[in-house]
Amino acid sequence: MSVFHDRRDDLEKYEFMMGVARGRLAVTLDALTDALVLVGQHGIYCASSRNPAKPALDLQTIMRDINGAKELVQSVMQVLEQNPAR
Repeated sequence: MSVFHDRRDDLEKYEFMMGVARGRLAVTLDALTDALVLVGQHGIYCASSRNPAKPALDLQTIMRDINGAKELVQSVMQVLEQNPAR
């Protein structure tokens, strides 16, 4: 299925409130947050053999990259807020 179908209600709500670009970015942030939560939950069961208090290295990498993607999306939203014509 398409993200446009799966998250149709959220897209409609956020696009109406914020405009198309910012609304889609907001839904993207929600999707990334959902993925981060799932990876975090999975990390509880897949602990690192070197350090059982931390998730496995591959999960740490995924979490870092998702957090980085969220930061990039948030920075774009800030630019759009400061310069609505862009």
